[in-house]
Amino acid sequence: MSRHLRLKIILGFAAIYVIWGSTYLAIRFGVETIPPFLMAGVRFIIGGGLLYGFVRARGVPAPQRSHWKPALIMGLLMPAGGTGLVTWAETLVPSGLTALLVATAPMWIVLADWLRPKGTRPTVMVVAGLFLGLAGMSLLINPTDIGGFNEVNKLGAVVIIIAALSWSVGSVYSRYAHQPRSKLLGVAMQMIAGGGGLVLVSLLVGELGSFEHTAVSLKSLLALGYLISLGSLAFVAYIWLLAESTPARAATYAYVNPIIALVLGAVLAGETLSVWTLGCSAIVITSVIMIITARTRAGETEITRASPRPVQPVSVKEGEICHDKSS
Repeated sequence: MSRHLRLKIILGFAAIYVIWGSTYLAIRFGVETIPPFLMAGVRFIIGGGLLYGFVRARGVPAPQRSHWKPALIMGLLMPAGGTGLVTWAETLVPSGLTALLVATAPMWIVLADWLRPKGTRPTVMVVAGLFLGLAGMSLLINPTDIGGFNEVNKLGAVVIIIAALSWSVGSVYSRYAHQPRSKLLGVAMQMIAGGGGLVLVSLLVGELGSFEHTAVSLKSLLALGYLISLGSLAFVAYIWLLAESTPARAATYAYVNPIIALVLGAVLAGETLSVWTLGCSAIVITSVIMIITARTRAGETEITRASPRPVQPVSVKEGEICHDKSS
């Protein structure tokens, strides 16, 4: 491997680790003065439109009409149902804990893939990781307030779990959906469809009617620009790493991102990290490592980015890894 290629790979991993991990904090800053569904919708429409134009300008053929229905379904399940709900939940849940709950997406993908018709039965190691992850998640949310710890808004936590489930179902569906040969083109279509759905939701819940653009802070605008630009750039880096590195290595973002998000939230937003939170975080991240490692060894490398990550989805096929970017 040449020194130039090695440097590009290092920069690529830095992008998917740091940029993706920081998008949770960017969402938190954005929803301070921008309605969540509107912000997520605008983000995906602009980002998807730019990506669509970029791909078409590079000579990729236009999608067939039959490609748009699956793109709509995946767009509503992943960018809208996944990232959109995560964006709303960050009005209630700190960015670091949001990233941690989103990191449970590999568990839901395993379950969704198992429960589908003729599904894939998980290995013993994967099942152990599932139970460990569910235990860590339950302790983090702590619905019965064990020990008096009540550090996560329960409604927000439930919404994030629903978002992760939505993303996971969309990820499993994408394995069998009729999509363009170009991954980037398919993702752009999903982003546009999901963004349109989020703007419609924003209209239905009254966000647009009460929105005052003069009330939007510079910090929120910069956060939105960060999500559209650098968030999309990190996604392109991820696609490139799948080809230049290995899917197993690229999958490591799934348990690095929550750590980055927890640290950034504590340092830049004053989010508290108690011993209880750190302990639960260690349990959840360990479970994700177990699941991804076990499925990679079994040749099932379609585990997602934590997906409903605050980033763009990619289709899941044999021998590939699919991410979130819930965020």
